[in-house]
Amino acid sequence: MQIQWYPGHMAKAKRMMQDDIKLIDVVIELVDARIPLSSKNPDIDKLANNKSRVLLLNKYDMADSRYTKEWKEYFEAKGYFTALVNSKSGNGVKQVQDIVQKACEEKIARDRRKGILNRPVRAMIVGIPNVGKSTFINSFVGKASTKTGNKPGVTKGKQWIRINKSMELLDTPGILWPKFEDSSVGTRLALIGSINDTIINGTDLSLELILFLSKHYPEALKNRYEIEITDPLENLKSAVPVLEKIALKRSCLLKGGEPDLDRAANLLLEDFRSTRLGNITLEFPFLE
Repeated sequence: MQIQWYPGHMAKAKRMMQDDIKLIDVVIELVDARIPLSSKNPDIDKLANNKSRVLLLNKYDMADSRYTKEWKEYFEAKGYFTALVNSKSGNGVKQVQDIVQKACEEKIARDRRKGILNRPVRAMIVGIPNVGKSTFINSFVGKASTKTGNKPGVTKGKQWIRINKSMELLDTPGILWPKFEDSSVGTRLALIGSINDTIINGTDLSLELILFLSKHYPEALKNRYEIEITDPLENLKSAVPVLEKIALKRSCLLKGGEPDLDRAANLLLEDFRSTRLGNITLEFPFLE
């Protein structure tokens, strides 16, 4: 699938972040633990050059724990301060303050040498649409300080949030980057809901998911739909009969009893996004 989505407000938000970065001590980036690399905006690396970096693998409760640990080690080897967080439940959120302080130790020491005491660390929090950034902030601050929603693009403007006397947080809108060089990145982003569903062919996307599951998580299809796949599927065409079986199993039917592939596709995507298929990671750290 060739998916591109970069509305005008994202270009505006990127320019705004370029202006604000000079005010920042540390950049906190949220990624989705199911697709840590694909949900990591490469433009942030350019914007945050020479800044301390904290990377939070959010929604780790939805990912396959076998690979989440490897992803954490992968990013730590690249110099990031990392943590696993679940923004909805609050798991892992409390440790973020200490991690930010650790990431800024050198900066705080420089301030003290200059006689600057108790200046709060200024952090910019960034992430792609629908990665759970606003939910994380609400949990981190302890109150509903930002709007939240399950649609990409809820946060439209920037806002400063005072966490406590030692930290201030600049929230930013969720942005993607202008072009996905690898088409599979766009597919993964669409699967987790970071690209507006209205511009996506849901049936094609569900076939991509079935193809992936047949290779890496065939038990998910068996456990959820009683559909057994003994050998990995070779292409999207071979995934169509599986989608038809899901439609029949879940009574997604057109007049005349024909399988309704569009309804079945939406059902499959919702089952994936709600973890009813189980905890699934869509990309693997050492197999890319």
